[in-house]
Amino acid sequence: MQKTPAKNSNKRQILSVGQLNRQAKQLLESQFPSVWVEGELSNFARPSSGHWYFSLKDTSAQIRCAMFRSSNARLRFQPEAGQKVVIRAKLSLYEARGDYQLIAETMEPAGAGDLARAFEELKAKLNAEGLFDPAWKLPLPDLPKHIAVVTSPTGAAIQDILTVLRRRHAGIAVTILPVAVQGQSAAAQIAKAITLANQLTTEAKTPFDAIIVGRGGGSQEDLWAFNEEVVARAIYASNLPIISAVGHEIDFTIADFCADVRAATPSQAAELISPDVTELTNTVEGYKLWLISHIKYVLQQHSQQLTLLSAQLKHPGSRLNEQQQRLDELEIRMRQAWQKSLSHQQHRAEILSTQLQACHPGQLISTLKLQLKNIFRQLKQASKQDLQRKQQSLQLQIQRLNTISPLATLERGYAIVTQNNGTPVTSSDQIDIGETLNAKLATGQLSCIVESINK
Repeated sequence: MQKTPAKNSNKRQILSVGQLNRQAKQLLESQFPSVWVEGELSNFARPSSGHWYFSLKDTSAQIRCAMFRSSNARLRFQPEAGQKVVIRAKLSLYEARGDYQLIAETMEPAGAGDLARAFEELKAKLNAEGLFDPAWKLPLPDLPKHIAVVTSPTGAAIQDILTVLRRRHAGIAVTILPVAVQGQSAAAQIAKAITLANQLTTEAKTPFDAIIVGRGGGSQEDLWAFNEEVVARAIYASNLPIISAVGHEIDFTIADFCADVRAATPSQAAELISPDVTELTNTVEGYKLWLISHIKYVLQQHSQQLTLLSAQLKHPGSRLNEQQQRLDELEIRMRQAWQKSLSHQQHRAEILSTQLQACHPGQLISTLKLQLKNIFRQLKQASKQDLQRKQQSLQLQIQRLNTISPLATLERGYAIVTQNNGTPVTSSDQIDIGETLNAKLATGQLSCIVESINK
């Protein structure tokens, strides 16, 4: 049976340029997520965005690289074109141009990684052996007379040390043990000079009180002599206290960890080892003033004690005169106290007499009579005012009563007609013809007989 070809088996898969670059980018980034590459910097560019763009090359090839601002901000040095570096990066592709490139994440000068690893390995080894243990470190002398300086005789470090020593304490003797401070032979020379200083002190040929070992600043490679094991062991074996003063404040070497004291700079090492002569002078002057003051105080105490003892050794006649004087003083004080007490009692009696007069019945009766008189006068005035108010009120009531009184009506010609039984006649229906009625006038009263009734 003949096999039938698959349907659409000859159909082509066509990609756009963007799709191809995108798939190539994904493939590169998945296969090379992180690589270390060493090469020389070229075509270095720093646009305003803060990102870096450069090429990394060797004798046979080159590759474009980018390092974004978030990564290059963490670097501790400024790379330059032509510098050989090592970078950690991921392989990628710039889709817009199809450029094959590295995206750098970290960068360091070539060889720095090897030095750093060697530094950490030796540091761990010596620390495990106890060379950094503070227990064996020696204290610096308070008033050194002679110090040895292991450094280059032509470097800036020795000038800084001498300048500080001249300023603070010019009386300290300084012996320079000249050595190379960088290069292949530097470590051996430094170790030998430290041993020599100890030997001269032991043999009392040139006794030293302390040693300063150091140099000025430089790169890690320049300072490497002070990271050598031979120097570390020479420092550890020294019977003299050693100050390590290598580089600047940010620089740390193995010598710093082994030394008895680490100074940030050579100038600081000179300050640590030398007492300030001005401060010493002030201190001595202070002790001098204190001693003088103390001696004066002791003399004054003894003088006072002598005076007291002398005062106790008096002649009996003088003692008797003092007692007589004391008796006279007591008599005077007694008389004054008696007079004062008498005066106080007289004053008290005057106060009581005044209070007694204020409480005398006659005075009280006079006061009450006066109060009664005032009350009577007020009562009389109040009664008069009340009577006047009542008279006014009565007069007003009379006027009102007169206004509504029937007598006033009668005076205007009217009469009040009543039956014999006194019932007022208000309607003709109440009476009969021939009935006798009474008519009260304003003045007098009439008896009337009814002759006719008009309704």
